[in-house]
Amino acid sequence: MKTYSPKFRPNRRSLLGGAATLAGMSFLPRGTMAAEERKLNFYNWDTYIGETTLDDFNAATGIEVKMDLFADNDELFAKLREGNPGYDLIVPTNDYVERMLVAGMLLPLDHDKIPNMSNLGANFRDASYDPGLKHSIPYMWGTIGVGYNAKRTGDITKSWKHLYDSDQFAGKISLLGDGPNVLGHAMKYLGNSLNSTNVADIKAAEELLIAQKRNIKVFADDNGQDLLVSGEVVIAQEWNGDILQVMAEDDDLSFYVPDEGGLIWQDCLCMPKGAPHPENAHAFINFILDADAGAAIADYIQYATPNEAARAKLGSEYNENPAIFPPDETVAKCEFQLYLGEEHVKNVNDAWTRVQAA
Repeated sequence: MKTYSPKFRPNRRSLLGGAATLAGMSFLPRGTMAAEERKLNFYNWDTYIGETTLDDFNAATGIEVKMDLFADNDELFAKLREGNPGYDLIVPTNDYVERMLVAGMLLPLDHDKIPNMSNLGANFRDASYDPGLKHSIPYMWGTIGVGYNAKRTGDITKSWKHLYDSDQFAGKISLLGDGPNVLGHAMKYLGNSLNSTNVADIKAAEELLIAQKRNIKVFADDNGQDLLVSGEVVIAQEWNGDILQVMAEDDDLSFYVPDEGGLIWQDCLCMPKGAPHPENAHAFINFILDADAGAAIADYIQYATPNEAARAKLGSEYNENPAIFPPDETVAKCEFQLYLGEEHVKNVNDAWTRVQAA
């Protein structure tokens, strides 16, 4: 998943009242206070954390967090596949959790050291990609959909057609720079599963994109929402939280999940094999699952939290926002992206290479 550019971050109310609120609370596993040096190496998506979370954790535990950033799951996977360079905690999306499990890249978690797991909602206490949450803890979830400037597009149907199969907004369209997602949503638009392994379905999506390229301004790695705000595009395929953030800055912007459905994703907290500070990683996971800390993160980054205790601390503006929590009928049309083996990964990547080269 991706999140918003920090220059568009709104000034939000403080839920914690600063680090002092949490400084007196213990988030270190019992009996491990002196077991490790008080450091944590965190590999995360850009700005995908609360404004003061790292400082609050440091104040509460004395553990200093160094956070490095990755651009997408492929970068994360490639970096860790060659051997862990020293990270204690990473944030892969659900299909990459499964891919990393198959590759033996993740360490098991000790649930006894994460008592705040009890704050997770009932729907998030198990996962098909990681039964029993033995190697992952849900962090945030959301959708991919369409952000648009309603003033410039006028009334439009809730469809992928405007991005994938129309010249109505020629030269003013942005798609994600992520091949599996772009091709997957093309398959969804064509009436197939975004997880289809049928070579013919992948080829049809590839051909649709090649035909549409003349109308697409850019495949945007991390700035589709920025292009909407600047007016360089009027419609963009984006992560819901990215668009929601810039909607707070511009009343002309809006968001929908297309009627054809789309991707529903879940990002997770995992410990990679070779993590040098596993006790500190457990402590940080437990801290994030705290009700106050979790609420501050969710309120700040505006993604859907699986933390029910955190949701209870947030108001209707957050909990009843359909761009954060889509209606059940919309969710029913969406799919998780699955890890379907290396042959499928190669087929999709090869198709994406051809789209980029066309």
